[in-house]
This record gives sequence, C-alpha cells and structure tokens, in this order.
Amino acid sequence: MDAFYASVEQRDHPEYRGKPLAVGRAEERGVVAAASYEARRYGVRSAMSSMRALKLCPDLIFVRGRMEHYKEVSGQIHAIFHEYTDLVEPLALDEAFLDVTENKRGIPLAVDIARAIKQQVREQLGLVASAGVSYNKFLAKIASDYRKPDGLYVIHPDRAAAFIARLPIEAFWGIGKVTARKMHALGVHTGAQLKRCSQEFLTRNFGKAGNLYHDFARGIDTREVEPVRVRKSVGCEHTFEKDLTTPAGLLIELWHVADELIRRLRKAAFHGHTLTLKIKFHDFTQRTRSASVPGELRTMQDILPLAKRLLQDFRLTDYRVRLMGLSVSNPVGEPETLREPLQLTLDF
Repeated sequence: MDAFYASVEQRDHPEYRGKPLAVGRAEERGVVAAASYEARRYGVRSAMSSMRALKLCPDLIFVRGRMEHYKEVSGQIHAIFHEYTDLVEPLALDEAFLDVTENKRGIPLAVDIARAIKQQVREQLGLVASAGVSYNKFLAKIASDYRKPDGLYVIHPDRAAAFIARLPIEAFWGIGKVTARKMHALGVHTGAQLKRCSQEFLTRNFGKAGNLYHDFARGIDTREVEPVRVRKSVGCEHTFEKDLTTPAGLLIELWHVADELIRRLRKAAFHGHTLTLKIKFHDFTQRTRSASVPGELRTMQDILPLAKRLLQDFRLTDYRVRLMGLSVSNPVGEPETLREPLQLTLDF
C-alpha cells in the first residue's frame, strides 16, 4: 500500500485528507513511523525524528499509531489477494508477493490481475495500492516501487536487461546506504557497472550477498513465492526518554531489553544461535554487533552475558544512547543464511 499507516488515518479521518500527516508522536524523543505523501513533499520520511519533521513541515499533523487497526486492515487486503491466488507471501503489513501464474479467476495476464486488485482495494477499502509485475521477485519488487503512488509498472523479460542496466545501485533490492557507499567506492553506481563485476569480486567484497548481487544484475532470482514464511528472527527495541550517558545506565537498560526479548522468544517458541545488539545514538547514527554460539539462546543466562560482551565490543567512551535493541536470529535446525528482503508484488 502507498504510505499505508498514514493512508488509513486519512481514510478514517476526512479532516486529514490532503494535509501533511505523520503517524507518531510530536515530542522530543518521538520518531515518525509513517508519513503521508503530502508530508513527503516537505522531506518528511519514516524513521525521522519528530522534531526534525516539524522543522521541515511546521504544519505537520501528528496522530498516534493504531497497530491493531492497521493489522485488521491488512487482513482485509490479504483477503482480497486470496480471491485471486493462495500463493501469497507477506513481506510486511503493507506489502506482499503474489504468484498468479495460475489464478482462481482464470485471468491470463498478470497486469490485468494487478489492475483488478488495485481497483477492488480502492472500491472496497478506500485505499490506494501500487503494483509491480514481472517474472521474478527482484524485478516485481523494483517495479512496485517505480511509479508510486497509485502505480502499476510491468517489467517484461525482453526489456529487463536494459531496465536493470540503467538502475541506480541504491534501487537494487537488499542494497542499503552502507552497501551503496561501498559499491560507490568500488566504482559501481549502476546496474550495468554491477553486471561487469565478476562473481569472485562481489563475494570477496560482500560475502554471500555478492552471489545475490551477481544474479540480480543479470535479472536472475530463483526464489519462489512462499505462502508460509518461516520466522527468521525475534527482537525488541527500547527508545529512552533521555539519552543514556553512563555505563551503569546502559547495563541496567540492557537487562530490561534482554528480559523483554526472552518473553518474546517464549511467546514465539523461537530458538536461535545468533544474538545482535543494536545501539542508536543521539544523532540517529547506529551501530550493530553480532555473535553466534553453538547452543540455543533462550534464557537470561544464555543472552545477558553475550549481550554484555557485545556491548563491550562497541568500546564506547563519550556517547549519548537514545535506543537499544536485541534480536535472536539464525534459527535452530536451519543453516545460517543471508537475510535479505524477498512475482506480482502488491505494495499497499
């Protein structure tokens, strides 16, 4: 969906329509969870501090998030998807892959299915969706982001190579800001330049992800749509009312975050081998550290000593910490794999 949380609020509250709106809290420690397209014109983006958002857009309207309501609306959208196919792979509340090679309506063209779903979502739910259509996940995902809002874009197999060649490296799925900077340092700025890189060069510089980038540059993505996705991680984060500035304060909060993580692990019945600690500083820069162990990470005795070790690895001196998070990944019984975001893609 396009600006999903914000769009739901504008749908439910007509007085917000056409106005810059953010889901979040207009307070010093607040963060924008979602921004309407009216707000985005001012440069407001999700994960931005609320205070910076207000500086960019003084007339910005803030509303509290209603996650349970968003989940309910997401369920209604997914019910529409299932009228066309049961091969639906959720990526998030507001995004999913659909394999419509064989579909319940017998519609021969995927683009016609995408058009029908967009219209049904608009008429029944009053929301706007963008869709991308192609022959694999990578290209469908790129296409879904290509002409927002209310977009519908098709990447045909015979046009894929030319499309990928001119694609900025930042637009490739799985390439974030840090990886993009490294790509730039290596002289890689476009899909065409990425395609000229050997597989050995990419794996040497980017590890296992290099294999994925090598395939993507050639329009290759063999991953199938998976209606039942296996959970890959469980985590939690705490944003503090005031920045933490002492070692003692960090250790106390680390215990609280670990305690919540353990409760979530029990609820999800999740067992993993890898612990990751994330710290976000007052200026919104963030760092992570991870460590893997042979045994399962399930109890405070398993997690807290390892978390303390990861915290020590940061070698913090002069710092102001606004957020701390812990997560467990690398599920028991499954080989450690590259974690990347995942043929018709509906982004709502």
